[in-house]
Amino acid sequence: MTNQPSLEPGNLTDDVLDRLPAHADEVALGRWIDGAWLDVTLGAFHHDITTVAKGLLAAGICSGDRVVLLSKTRYEWTVCDYAIWWVGAVTVPIYETSSPSQVAWILSDSGAVAAIVESDEHRARVEDIRPEAPDLRHVWTLEAGAIDEVTALGASVSDADLESRRATLTSDHLATLIYTSGTTGRPKGCRLSHGNFRSELEGAVERLPELFSPDDASTLLFLPLAHVFARVIQVGSIRTGTKLGHTADVKDLIAHLGTFQPTFVLAVPRVFEKVYNTASSKAYADGKGKIFDRATQTAISYSKAADSGRPGLALRARHGIFDRLVYGKLRAALGGHADWAMSGGAPLGDRLAHFYRGIGVTVLEGYGLTETSAALTVNTPDEQRIGTVGRPLPGTEVRVAPDGELSFRGPQVFAGYWHNEAATADSIDHDGWFATGDLGEVDDDGYVRITGRKKEIIVTAGGKNVAPAALEDSVRASPYVSQCLVVGDGKPFVAALVTIDTEAWTGRLDDPALRAAVQKAVDDANSQVSQAESIRKFEILPEDWTEDNGFLTPSFKVKRNAVLRDLHDTIEALFVR
Repeated sequence: MTNQPSLEPGNLTDDVLDRLPAHADEVALGRWIDGAWLDVTLGAFHHDITTVAKGLLAAGICSGDRVVLLSKTRYEWTVCDYAIWWVGAVTVPIYETSSPSQVAWILSDSGAVAAIVESDEHRARVEDIRPEAPDLRHVWTLEAGAIDEVTALGASVSDADLESRRATLTSDHLATLIYTSGTTGRPKGCRLSHGNFRSELEGAVERLPELFSPDDASTLLFLPLAHVFARVIQVGSIRTGTKLGHTADVKDLIAHLGTFQPTFVLAVPRVFEKVYNTASSKAYADGKGKIFDRATQTAISYSKAADSGRPGLALRARHGIFDRLVYGKLRAALGGHADWAMSGGAPLGDRLAHFYRGIGVTVLEGYGLTETSAALTVNTPDEQRIGTVGRPLPGTEVRVAPDGELSFRGPQVFAGYWHNEAATADSIDHDGWFATGDLGEVDDDGYVRITGRKKEIIVTAGGKNVAPAALEDSVRASPYVSQCLVVGDGKPFVAALVTIDTEAWTGRLDDPALRAAVQKAVDDANSQVSQAESIRKFEILPEDWTEDNGFLTPSFKVKRNAVLRDLHDTIEALFVR
């Protein structure tokens, strides 16, 4: 029997009811409707949840039943999530970009009895694989009026009947099955309880009062709610009264940020890279590239100086000039009111972290996994050490194995994988320690540093162990580089595959100037490692890696195994002398 830490009591629906008596008329969410933001009070949100929940009850959804949510990030996603919890059922999110085979696997493996999908296209994807999901009884489509349809089903269900079901929920009840995005093998369903999430929130809110406590606190979700990182911000916002908006329209993201004006944003590193690269490309297109480069270096220098004391007079003067010329426009791209941002899912890199802090938007980097209900560690406004992922959250323990693998123990760690006892036993020991698969270090004062992925360590023919993550992150710092994958396992030296951000570089991919720019990025990366670990050769690929071509997960992680498999000949050619 695994020794799990005690969970915070209660369930996630309590967060709504605890605030309702005193805050029913306060704005809790924002909905983008007909080109404008519509305020939604907590009372209206509660009404929408409970009417949908009554419909689920009338449709025969039982406590513990699994209900799939397949949709982009939108207001109805959050309403349905809480409605599913209200009747004691389990939400099973699926990325709306998932392939038919992925949808089929999750529906069949979870034993889902119902699915709430966004569009007719999503519905067709589900209907096509119904034979593989024999437990599936209902499919409701949001764009075809699912909310009204389900609400009508529950017209005769009383408040007392609904509350009697909700009241049976405890912290131990399963809240969600989140399937890992699957950089290798079939996705596994992570069993996360109400107590896992509530314990995660207790630690995160305590550590980050600057984000959640202000009266005007707000955030705009644009990451997929199928991602545990976005999901925790959703439930954290509802718990703390932080105004929550939703948008999935990436092409209009800057406009939506500008009108919603969040006080903090969350994103994966790729988003922060794109904001920077877009600004850099525009500056060069307008003939102001050198000014932007000087502004970038000033911001980085200003941030680094803040770590070692106050920036000098000359640096402060330059910073003030660039704040008026450059930094204000970059802050406006994030809505103009965001002092803080949160980054997770992959390493941000020191350069970008210093750059954003230098322009006045401090990016707080943390670390966690789906299996840990998101964050295990986080940097805070008062205790930030760039280059680390911060200190463990309250009640969370960390240890480092002899081979460098990080393990954690805490109340946010999941109970195991759905229908996969072997994988659970491989991940969690009998004392409740979860082996992350990531390599890292812990400073004397408790800051955690991620150094690589255990299974991705490259061992060259000369026996040198190389952690590719640091090299890849450094190369990706180039404004022209989209993705980088370091290779060389069993080879005489280390090489790399590079893809290009064609929004930043609009010229030919065989242009010598582009190769020179990538070579500079490689040289910068190599300066941080020994000669035996350095990248000796690289290949610029003709096509970027995306979800559509199967090389990226929905959270923008490279599917290393897929690249190694499908680009085998390209990789082998790098090592032909």
